[in-house]
Amino acid sequence: MPAPARSAALKINWAQITTSLGLKGQTVASLQAFKKRNEDVRRKVAILSETPQEVDFSHYRAILKNQAVIDEIEKAYRSFKPATYDLNNQLRTIEAFEAEAVKNAEATKGRVDMELHELEKTLKNIEEARPFEDLTVDDIASARPDIDARTAEMVSKGRWMPAGYKEKFGELSVL
Repeated sequence: MPAPARSAALKINWAQITTSLGLKGQTVASLQAFKKRNEDVRRKVAILSETPQEVDFSHYRAILKNQAVIDEIEKAYRSFKPATYDLNNQLRTIEAFEAEAVKNAEATKGRVDMELHELEKTLKNIEEARPFEDLTVDDIASARPDIDARTAEMVSKGRWMPAGYKEKFGELSVL
């Protein structure tokens, strides 16, 4: 297991990741599952590292009468060999998860950058726009040619008011 000082998981601000990157769905669930597994393993390692490693059989021989039981337990203890596990599979899984997380983060960053660019363009348009009262009919017609076409169609059919105008704004008063 890597030394805690070198662990990338310790350097991550988990609370900030999902909010700052705007992550959703499977990416967030995967990150949360990884964080939980990481914390569980850290907790287990901390607990195991605090437990005593050696058994003081002489202490038990001094306080217990049945020495045969202590001999049997000591024999079993000395012959015990802990199982070893190949961590390469777990490391490959973690590397695959990291690669997928990086790919998802890059895709999210691309979407966020594109959205920011669009929002900046919109903001620039809003800031540079003339006030509504300064606009002319020709300005509106050049910005939205479909309005001229729709108006020409309505006039050709003898309709002078858009549908729903009276209901929404009331009668048009003539001065």
